[in-house]
Parts: sequence; structure tokens; C-alpha cells
Amino acid sequence: MAMNKVDEYIKTSDGQTLALYFRGNPKKPAVIYLHGGPGAAMDEAAFEFFDLTEWYVIGFDQRGCGNSKPFGTLENNLVPNSVADIEMIREHLGINKWLVFGGSYGSTLALAYSIAHPSSVTELVIRGIFLARPQDINWSFEKGGASLYHPDTFEKYYNFLPKEKRKHICQSFYEIFKSDDTELKRKACKVWADWESSLITLRPFKISTTISDYDLSSALLECHFMCHNMGFDDENYLLNNANKIGNIPTYIVHGRYDQDCCPVQAWELKNKLSNVKYFKFTEATGHLSHEPANRKELRKIMNMIIKERH
Repeated sequence: MAMNKVDEYIKTSDGQTLALYFRGNPKKPAVIYLHGGPGAAMDEAAFEFFDLTEWYVIGFDQRGCGNSKPFGTLENNLVPNSVADIEMIREHLGINKWLVFGGSYGSTLALAYSIAHPSSVTELVIRGIFLARPQDINWSFEKGGASLYHPDTFEKYYNFLPKEKRKHICQSFYEIFKSDDTELKRKACKVWADWESSLITLRPFKISTTISDYDLSSALLECHFMCHNMGFDDENYLLNNANKIGNIPTYIVHGRYDQDCCPVQAWELKNKLSNVKYFKFTEATGHLSHEPANRKELRKIMNMIIKERH
């Protein structure tokens, strides 16, 4: 659900409008919170990881989702565009450096931003690592990865497509999303979103039958990004450029039983970085940041950093 109140709107150089949100004490160290998806948008729960008397937390709805406009846009909407947006926001707010915090696709974006602007980053706190390589995308959205653990929910997703379109699932959904059949697109977005929702928690939760804005933006943007290599010029961009963030203190949390973003991604990232201050596989835990063990670890890390700074 989109945030009820936008604190500020800011225009990008190409005319899009981003919704910004501020919480905490502007006199304290700054955090940029990067939501997942792509297409998931901010929610109030995102600020629960922080002692708001000690941090100034900035969040924004990334292009095409939440209260940012135009909703659902694919134009100029890939990782490099969001990286540029984050740096624009930092400069607009007059912040010298900030802690970068992100989970799931937010970890992808956090890493990409840090690689592009390492001198702007004080620490990197990331959860549910998504390295966005072809094998990571295939694990979640093609047959033979997460589908092996969720054959029941995968069947509805898989069978939504005609038999002749099931070999390359992402590409086939993208053909629907780019078509002029509005009703079919809405149904396809719901099917895509429901499949991913079945993966993101250790214990299943009831999925609404209503087609929400979240279903529309997350399905459309996820598929768009994944069919365009996220906008990277290298299929292993993040790991191949990890040396550029070697000096940034990094804190990593990943659910042991995360079936949306396979845990080996966190381990491979850890082994590529030279300044990992904290690494935790949370036991009996899946993907979402608000699962109890993930929430506990992320709060602990943010309080740990406050103590280290003092």
C-alpha cells in the first residue's frame, strides 16, 4: 500500500516525479532506504528498523511505483536511472554522505549505487541479497529453481501461459505486459505477483484476490528489469565490480530459507568483499525483512553502528 502522505516531490532531469519521505532527526546521520521490487514502493513499516532519535531516514518511491509519477512507467526505468535518482536526491538535500540500506531488489540497487558513488556511502546494510545474474532471475521466475519447492503455486503461474510460451517464462510474460490487451495484462500481473508472494515468507500468508497497485507495478517492473539485464552492461555486474566498494563497511543479513533470493547469493557477495563487518544467515527465516529474525538482526545492526560511531 502506498504511503498516505508525501513529504516532498522532486522532478528528475527527464521529467518524472519522485515521491520522498522523511523520518527522524535531520541533525543526525542520514540513511537512504531503498525499497525492493522493483516496483514495491515505500510503506510506513520501512522506518521500523531505525531509532529515529539517532537517524535521519530518507525514503522514496522509485520510478513507476507508489506515489511517484507516471505510475507503471517503463520509460528510462532501469537500475542506472535509479542510481542517478539517488545521487540527485542526496545532492538536493545537501547530504555529504549517508548510510545505504536496502533489501531484496533494494540490495541490488544499494550495491549498484555504492559501486557508482562509493565516496557518498558511509556504511552499507543489505538484506535478502539479489545479485540479478541470469541464474538468480531464473531461480525465481523460470522452471527448475524455486518451483521445485513450490510446485503447487508455480503451476498456476506456469499454466497461465500457452504451452508454446512456457520455455522462456519471463519473456512470455513481458510480451503480455507490452501488449494492448489491458485486461489480460492486469490478470498476468496478478498471476506474477501471486507467484512471488508465495515465495517471500517461510510461513505462507493469505493472498488477496483483489488486483492491487502493488501487483501491477511490481509485476510489470520486475519483468521489465529482468528482461533487460536490469540495465547492467555485464551479466555479473555487481560481483565483477565489488572491488570498488571494498572499503565500505558492509553488514549482510539473509534468511536461511529464503526461496525468493537464493541464500548462496549472500555468501558469494560476502566472499567478494573485503570489509564485511557483520554477516548473518537468520535461521528458520525466509525472505521478507519483517520476518522476526530478519527484523531483529537489522535493528541490532543499526543500533550497533550508532554505538560504533559514538
